[in-house]
Amino acid sequence: MTEHSSDHSLGLEEAIESLLFVSDEDLGPDDIASVLDSTTAIIEARLHKLQSEYASRGIHIIEHQGKYRMVSHPHASLYCRKLLGLDPTTKLTQASLETLAIIAYRQPVSRGDLERIRGVNCDSSLSNLLSRGLVKMIGRSDRIGRPQLYGTSPSFLMYFGIDSLTSLPSQELLADNHPPNTDI
Repeated sequence: MTEHSSDHSLGLEEAIESLLFVSDEDLGPDDIASVLDSTTAIIEARLHKLQSEYASRGIHIIEHQGKYRMVSHPHASLYCRKLLGLDPTTKLTQASLETLAIIAYRQPVSRGDLERIRGVNCDSSLSNLLSRGLVKMIGRSDRIGRPQLYGTSPSFLMYFGIDSLTSLPSQELLADNHPPNTDI
């Protein structure tokens, strides 16, 4: 698609915005490129430009595992929850936050891996995260029994107000801020 072709009144960026707005699913640059008869490289460049332009707006474009979605600004969550009739006071438990952190940094991860790392049963925390849509099943392991593997969802990014998984603090930074307990 050319920037302003004679048979279309929209520019490339406006067309990308429209596709992201109407799509029920996350879109990869290759998906968008095929619809707009463009190249993946051009679409990726325009997506990054749009992300910058939307950074100070009520709508954001987030990237999750190479796919993009248009979402409301994280600071508008109270208003959005109110409009949708969701309880804005419901918070994640410490156990759910710990489980979510493990999934975010080690995905894909199985329930067994979660329980080995945390040292406790994770059924309740994992169910809570799945029901909130913060994590999702992303496949099955090749290990014996083919356990389900979990990863974060785009809702995870929206919940924490980040644009991509690369925006997470490094694990080293987290370890520096929380020295091990030596009172034992």
